Amino acid sequence: MIAYLIASILIAAATLAVRRERQLFLAGILFYAVQAAFAAAILAGGLYGTASTEWFAFDAAGTLFYVLLCIVSGFAYFHSEAYLRGNDLRHIRTYSALVMLLTTAIAGAYFASNLAVTWIFLEATTLCAAGIVYHRRTGHSLEAAWKYVFVCSTGIAMAYLGILLLAAATKCESLQYEAVAAAVPGANALYLKTAFLLILCGYSCKIELFPLHTVGIDANFAAPSPASALISTGLVNAGFLALLRVYRLLSASEVFPWVRSVLVIVGVLSLVIGALFLRRTNNYKRFLSYSTVENMGIAALGLGIGGIGVWAAVFHVVCHTFIKSSLFLQMAVVRQVYNGYRINRIGDYIHINRVGAVGLLAGMVALVAFPPSPLFLSELMILGETIAVGKWWLVACMLLLICIVIYSFCARMIRLCYQPNQDELHPSKADRALSWSALSLLVAALVLGLWQPDFLKELIDRIATL
Repeated sequence: MIAYLIASILIAAATLAVRRERQLFLAGILFYAVQAAFAAAILAGGLYGTASTEWFAFDAAGTLFYVLLCIVSGFAYFHSEAYLRGNDLRHIRTYSALVMLLTTAIAGAYFASNLAVTWIFLEATTLCAAGIVYHRRTGHSLEAAWKYVFVCSTGIAMAYLGILLLAAATKCESLQYEAVAAAVPGANALYLKTAFLLILCGYSCKIELFPLHTVGIDANFAAPSPASALISTGLVNAGFLALLRVYRLLSASEVFPWVRSVLVIVGVLSLVIGALFLRRTNNYKRFLSYSTVENMGIAALGLGIGGIGVWAAVFHVVCHTFIKSSLFLQMAVVRQVYNGYRINRIGDYIHINRVGAVGLLAGMVALVAFPPSPLFLSELMILGETIAVGKWWLVACMLLLICIVIYSFCARMIRLCYQPNQDELHPSKADRALSWSALSLLVAALVLGLWQPDFLKELIDRIATL
């Protein structure tokens, strides 16, 4: 793991010194060759199930999400080359280096086997993502970057206090997840509850859950669309995995039923925020960001309900990664055509870029969980478990809010594809190759809705086992 981190950081640093776009492209090839080699070493080279130093472990959760990260980050990086074509080379190489560093920091958070190490890498993602958000060098992007740094640093500081309180409650000299989990059953219940609240609130800025979800919305709005694909999936998954590890180590404690109740409340509130703001926003990138809040709220509900809901929550996050990254990459092509994302100003996309419009409409079907969407399976499992435990009020809330989401999403996407274009400027030419590329991620998600490979089921089984 140390060798991987050093190699990735060195390539990112070298990217800052390149002088031609061709060299930048080759640096990207080299970086993602390192990512692919590392993934292959884990999956087929015997690293899976082992530890690297006392800070990292190649477990099922880290392995699954790292493979997803490699795919999404690679698509985001190479789509960025086309998206940023014509920009100043200095800005492009800085952006490219930051994407590489963000990918590396997220990978470190995935494989961290220590609460403090997870915290360090999540803090590192704040600095990398803030630099990406500021890429355009405008007043708005500067404001969004500073807001991201301030709110995320505040959230991460809260999470750090929660980690310290968790260590004090368990009286552990080590912050290894296994050591803390072993000491949790005898810990003070009040300390454990307070620690979980602090960690949940702190990491919510990364997971895009209530209450610190707003910073992720602004960051995705200001960042280039290909980078938003990485932030809304890879980085969100890092926060989700950090929370899931804390959730698992508290599963043997007396406060676990309370922890699940808190997650149900946070999930419902996130679902409410996502559903209501999907109706109000007038920007397609913010629209997709609020959809992330809604989907992570559903994942939080799965963890809160427990049982098969935990498996469904992990599967939901995995499939959301493919679908949401595909939609953000399609939005990059939309901006290429219209030079904007305003919902009430652009339309008739079906006649300008038929491939991209089909990708958006199919993504709409997948994201609102219509069959054969894999999200249909995960949401059905969560609803089934909710009914099984007798929480009928929660079933009613979920169905009502999901109906609002379906209406909002279908209305906006159909408007983009079919309403007459309101802009006075003539649209630019679309890059259909990028639309086909983004569509391939969506096809992968739809395949998972029809068939789940045995190795994927096995990995999720291990992750969901408490």
